[in-house]
Amino acid sequence: MKTNLTHWSKEELKVYILLLCAKADSIETNEEINLIKSKIDVDTFDRLYKEFCCDDEDNCLNKIQAAIAKHEYSNRELENIRKEIHEVFLSDENFNMKERNLDRLLDSMLY
Repeated sequence: MKTNLTHWSKEELKVYILLLCAKADSIETNEEINLIKSKIDVDTFDRLYKEFCCDDEDNCLNKIQAAIAKHEYSNRELENIRKEIHEVFLSDENFNMKERNLDRLLDSMLY
């Protein structure tokens, strides 16, 4: 499948990553979605969520990897992204195997 090129800001990329984290266990809880919504304006969230819903997991990962390569991140920015990823994973008080696997994959992509 061909990946559409995206030109996300760092904040948009972070939200897209967090959406993938929310769906890692195949269940997007209200807690997870509300946490993500609190990090960006409503219009941007809606646009990213609509795009996210049209992508399968492989396409999501390809888009994320391509977007990460376009941005230069400081160690502090990477630490903040990792912290927010864990906030989403733990917002439903369940950190299952699928989420742990995605966590490791994202860790390797970010660093």
